Amino acid sequence: DILGSVTTALTLFLTAVASISLIVGGIGIMNIMLVSVTERTREIGLRKAVGAHPRDILLQFLTESVFLTTAGGALGALLSLAASAIISQFQTGWTFVIPLDAVILSFSVAAVVGMLFGIYPAVRAARLNPIEALRYE
Repeated sequence: DILGSVTTALTLFLTAVASISLIVGGIGIMNIMLVSVTERTREIGLRKAVGAHPRDILLQFLTESVFLTTAGGALGALLSLAASAIISQFQTGWTFVIPLDAVILSFSVAAVVGMLFGIYPAVRAARLNPIEALRYE
């Protein structure tokens, strides 16, 4: 009973820490994307002036956001695989198993975080007025 309650408490604690980490990471991605929109205002205005639809601009920035988060997820997965291999070399009797469904779930969560936190910057870029954007310096 005691072991079960300790395991449940530890699981809840780790879930809370992971949730906070995802929110902080998502806010970081949103800030990076907002800076990207600001730096590329003239490019967005030029694309819209030559006929790009707001949907095209939206998809460009959403794709970039999802790519950033899934690349971070891939880097994290590679680092965890390397760390588990290194630890298992020094600790005899320890075996690490990283299930494929956990890796797939982590990539899915990373993509969803990228999508959710990339929506605001993408919509902001898609709503730019091409004339104002071309005048922006």
